[in-house]
Amino acid sequence: MAQQNSCHYNESMGFFYNNSNAEDSWNKPKLILVQVVGSLFCCFILVSNAMVIAAVITNKRFHYPFYYLLANLAASDFLAGIAYVYLMFNTGEVSRKLTVKGYFIRQGLLDISLSASLANLLVIALERYISVMNWKVHSNLTKRRVTLLIVLVWAISIFMGAVPSLGWNCICNLSDCSQLAPIFSRSYLIFWSVSNLVVFLVMVVIYTRIYTYVKRKTAVLTPHTSGSINRKRTPIKLIKTVMVVLGAFVICWTPGLVVLLLDGLNCTSCDVMKLKTWLLLLAVLNSVMNPCIYSYKDEEMWTTFKNLMRCIGNGTRRQRSTRANARPLSSGQDTGNSQPPSEETKNDDQGIL
Repeated sequence: MAQQNSCHYNESMGFFYNNSNAEDSWNKPKLILVQVVGSLFCCFILVSNAMVIAAVITNKRFHYPFYYLLANLAASDFLAGIAYVYLMFNTGEVSRKLTVKGYFIRQGLLDISLSASLANLLVIALERYISVMNWKVHSNLTKRRVTLLIVLVWAISIFMGAVPSLGWNCICNLSDCSQLAPIFSRSYLIFWSVSNLVVFLVMVVIYTRIYTYVKRKTAVLTPHTSGSINRKRTPIKLIKTVMVVLGAFVICWTPGLVVLLLDGLNCTSCDVMKLKTWLLLLAVLNSVMNPCIYSYKDEEMWTTFKNLMRCIGNGTRRQRSTRANARPLSSGQDTGNSQPPSEETKNDDQGIL
């Protein structure tokens, strides 16, 4: 009974914001501007990443492990778009009125999408390492193994997003609450930020190893080959695409993870709350950038995008045409397809006259 009295599961989030001295107040014009602009960005995130997934499904040239994992990365960005929409309309004064469960859902969606993106990038890095070390465009992973990897990525991501709600929080220990996430304990923020930064470092090491190997291998092959070296450079194109995606991810998320680490370390002079809005903007920007990188670095992907948009446009025009043809004609309308009047109709008309 004493343990229940010391916990605060029935309190609103305003209680925890006051406990952490965390100000999440937005003036109304700023909040409306953020919601309008953010909604436009989120619409682009949802549509563009859905097109990446559709491109991989419809184009048989993309039926390889690398592109399946790329589509899974797009799925994590798609989830991030949903999480940002939910966050935007549950922030400011609204966030103080949220229940503990509602706040866990809000933060859990963000954490799951980030974990899924990070885990996907790590798996893609390992897939690229295996393929490049064998000097192949694509690895020999079977569809079954790729499916198991995708399931494993989402299982780990969902678990990581659910950890705070499973007990690693400060609801029963208010002195350990953080500012950026008022019901998350500082120890969890330290674990979360350090683990993600370590994964960043591991991926940078993997791609550095891949880059040096490819550069050395290309230097050895160049004197002995002529036109065939262009065919061998195909793996390099895929590596460059992933390296740009990884670089954008690291640039957009590292500042936020560092600020989370400072908040976890209880840095009272860092004023982490002022940076919260800009860090969220960087996170949204990352999900906007990824589909642009795919289409810019991969000509086949861009061509597939254009074909999909053309099909959607043709389907819309066809649907409009069908609706127009199905619309009943009024008595005053005349069409080119009308049949000439029969002799009986003419005689009846003459009788009436």
